[in-house]
Amino acid sequence: MPQPKSKVHILKWLQAERRRLEQTVASLSPDDMVQAGVVGEWSVKDVLAHLADWEAHMLVWVEAARSGDPVASPDPGLTWDQLGVFNQRVYEAHRDQPLEEVLDYFHSAHRRFMDMVEAMPEDEMLTPSRYPLTKPGAIYDWLGAYAAHDLWGKTEIRKWMKARSLE
Repeated sequence: MPQPKSKVHILKWLQAERRRLEQTVASLSPDDMVQAGVVGEWSVKDVLAHLADWEAHMLVWVEAARSGDPVASPDPGLTWDQLGVFNQRVYEAHRDQPLEEVLDYFHSAHRRFMDMVEAMPEDEMLTPSRYPLTKPGAIYDWLGAYAAHDLWGKTEIRKWMKARSLE
């Protein structure tokens, strides 16, 4: 039976998936983390930058929604149907950054993201269509997608590790 939607549930889910992702990443050397091929040409470093950038964008989108500003696109010049292009922009923005910078960004973006979630009132989180950004769902549903995003990252990294006998 699925868990009822609640702030406590989403916080636990986000924390659990991030912990699992970080445990997986902790077993890798810095050299492993910059090897291409985890997701297409992306390295572990690129996957972590991708996850961090999505969290950083969510902060901007929620703040805009709270201010009543429309969030018509994920990034200037794009529509929500162009997430592949958005993801490529994220990759290109971070691919040449040193691993340490990406790791710092990964951790700091997540801290800011979790601070936002922890401070968000439950009614704001659970109210469907409260903001046009999330229509017809609620921010809660988007937050669940972020937990699933960490699960996706962990799963892709573990598949790559297994293929390389790093597990």
